[in-house]
Amino acid sequence: MQQGRGLNRRDLIAAAVCAVTAGTVGTSLGALGTAAASTRASAVGVRGVPPPLAAFIAAYMAAMNAPGLTLALVERGGAFTTAAFGYVDRGARTPVTTNHLFEIGSISKSFVALTILQLQDEGRLALHDPILHHLPWLPIETPYGEVLVHHLLTHSSGLPDDPPLFPFEPGGRARQTFTPGAQFHYSNWGFDVLGHLIASIDGRSWPEAVRQRLLLPLGMSATTATIGSAAAPRLAQSYVPLYDDRPYPRHGPLAVAGPMSFELASGSIASTPADMARYVGMLLDGGVGPSGRLVSEAAFKAFTCPYIAAEEFGPGASYGYGIAIDTLDGHKRLRHTGGMVSFMSSLQIDLDAGIGAFASINAQLGYRPNPVTQYAIRSLRAAAEARPAPAPPAADDDATLADAQAYAGLYTAPDGRRLEIEAQPHSLVLIADGLRLPLQHLGGDLFLADHPRFALYPLLFGRAPAAAAGAGAGDASVATPALVTDLGIGSDWFANPRHTGPIVAAEAPELAAYPGLYHSQDPWVGSARVVIRRGRLWLNGMTPLESMGNHLFRFADEPQSPETAEFRALVSGRAQVLVVDGGVLRRTAET
Repeated sequence: MQQGRGLNRRDLIAAAVCAVTAGTVGTSLGALGTAAASTRASAVGVRGVPPPLAAFIAAYMAAMNAPGLTLALVERGGAFTTAAFGYVDRGARTPVTTNHLFEIGSISKSFVALTILQLQDEGRLALHDPILHHLPWLPIETPYGEVLVHHLLTHSSGLPDDPPLFPFEPGGRARQTFTPGAQFHYSNWGFDVLGHLIASIDGRSWPEAVRQRLLLPLGMSATTATIGSAAAPRLAQSYVPLYDDRPYPRHGPLAVAGPMSFELASGSIASTPADMARYVGMLLDGGVGPSGRLVSEAAFKAFTCPYIAAEEFGPGASYGYGIAIDTLDGHKRLRHTGGMVSFMSSLQIDLDAGIGAFASINAQLGYRPNPVTQYAIRSLRAAAEARPAPAPPAADDDATLADAQAYAGLYTAPDGRRLEIEAQPHSLVLIADGLRLPLQHLGGDLFLADHPRFALYPLLFGRAPAAAAGAGAGDASVATPALVTDLGIGSDWFANPRHTGPIVAAEAPELAAYPGLYHSQDPWVGSARVVIRRGRLWLNGMTPLESMGNHLFRFADEPQSPETAEFRALVSGRAQVLVVDGGVLRRTAET
């Protein structure tokens, strides 16, 4: 699953190229408990966790406040090593073991894609079949074009990310907002649909179909595709931020996550590192398992074809069928991440070097352990080539700010209040009313001050429109860096001397019904704060909303996104309900 917009639960087709024939715990991590188990001997190099990688994992977990981590290292031919770090119970210092199940989230999507490809190999469907031919009951509106199975597999259907597959309202339907195949827009909804497609053709539920078709043939006997009470005794205890109505500071307090039930195909698999190693080994072997091929050569080629640009997975990344594809150090790489309510996972496979890595953390703190799997691949490749281990990456990429000076200065609100931003060599400090608060970089122009006064909203810096300056006649224009000009915190706004527009914004009385705190008991949805800043609505203080009329808003930073925010049930001039991407939140008292 993906994360989205502060709520839990978040370009061109190249088909011709790849045609398819609850308790609180302390915040200190303490000394890492470590247990490693080598589960199959290697003839080449994977005999254990290389010491530089183990040292990096310890530093990474401490920096990112990770309770525990499970790891699999794999090489082509079947050799693998598994290891576990940290704790499943931080209070009791109970260590993670390699027998614990970790929820792998959206990495499950690659299992969905391979199951669909098996059905195509058997002649029971075609990837360019319209989905409505197989599931005529599907509640969708497709004004921009017919949705094919291919579009769902590549997140290019034009349909939303995560609305309920079966809407709460009679007659409710998921609505398309762009031409299928025109662009990438991540959609858990689409893979939940594919789970129903598998069930309708295979004759077994999605969990049973994937168990019979992939898990048992690969020897993944510990893995389950249904997260619920039956699997609960084997699941690692996991954690979530104690407060769900505000940004999470990196070392903020955590709470033990409650039980959950989940069996949607978008992310219902929970596995051990040894079982995930068996899965990675099959991918490294081109779709071949212990007893032979699981999908045809043509199907595996289709699985790993970069159909559509998917910058969400990084610069230059594309998406195949249930898997992202890019290059690492010139090598073709398969990769995916997974985020559940209380787990975060990463899978990376270097197809050219024949090396893969999987890692999962038993907490949901807004990041994925990509640095661990990427450094693992580079370390194993260096060992195989008899080279020294590469230098480890930064444990937290966002902790080092390259252009700190761009944000420095005095910021003044229309009513005269002032904030100062001081630039350190690679970080920022907020100075306000005698306080000096280091800012945690959340990515882009988002920062967080870990202090009660600023706890509810991130600091969002604004920039002037980027100017373009041509070097001369006939030369391509070059975008100059956009200047940082202002700072928003919740409903407050401050400008620095580089701001050239009006200081006082026009009032927006038509928006007065909407601001407030909205909450859902659904852990995938959580809470949302809506504020008015500079005459427009902002979701969680960082996502601008643009009116579509009739109390319906789109996300202004993604105008083509199918997701919407709708306010309902106006009582005494105040909306009582907020529906974001199908998730229902109800107004609650501010605390």
